[in-house]
Amino acid sequence: MPSPLRNGNLPVPSPHHHHHFQSTVSAQKLRRLNTLVLILRFASFCFSLASAIFMSTNSSRSTGSPSWLHFPSFRFVFAANAISALYSLFEMGSSIWEILRSSTLLPEPLQLWFDFGHDQVFGYMVLAAGAAGVEAIRGLKSGHTCDAENSLCVQAIIAVALGFVGFAFLALAALISGFRLACFLITGSRFHL
Repeated sequence: MPSPLRNGNLPVPSPHHHHHFQSTVSAQKLRRLNTLVLILRFASFCFSLASAIFMSTNSSRSTGSPSWLHFPSFRFVFAANAISALYSLFEMGSSIWEILRSSTLLPEPLQLWFDFGHDQVFGYMVLAAGAAGVEAIRGLKSGHTCDAENSLCVQAIIAVALGFVGFAFLALAALISGFRLACFLITGSRFHL
């Protein structure tokens, strides 16, 4: 005898039962939200990657002059933004999967907690790196290192600024992942329509 459940959770249609379909408007809202998440993840990826590249190529043109590698804060800016870029790349793939397949890459509760938790961790890491980078730049300026090595300071400023912009997009994505998790905890659906 066939199981009364199809795919483990949906009742088998019968001619006497009414079907409960998700409305077209609801599907469009979910697709728009998923597309917005993808755009935010892409922007976070681009700015974090640009920050890491700017910092990694930051060295003085003259020999014996300081390099970004000589400053732990600048190494932190590089590492935090490189990690954030890799995470954003993974999340972009997850978002594309969700848009194309209409399901999450991981089981839904695990995916929601994963997104929310990692958005928080990597967001605060990038923010802390940016703050450390700003303090290092202030130290260079007060020590008059920027007078002699202006390109080092300018490129560090650009890298830190790009990191802050990447953080802003990651923070917006974190707001949406928090919204989705809250909806799931309250209603059992990641997007209450």
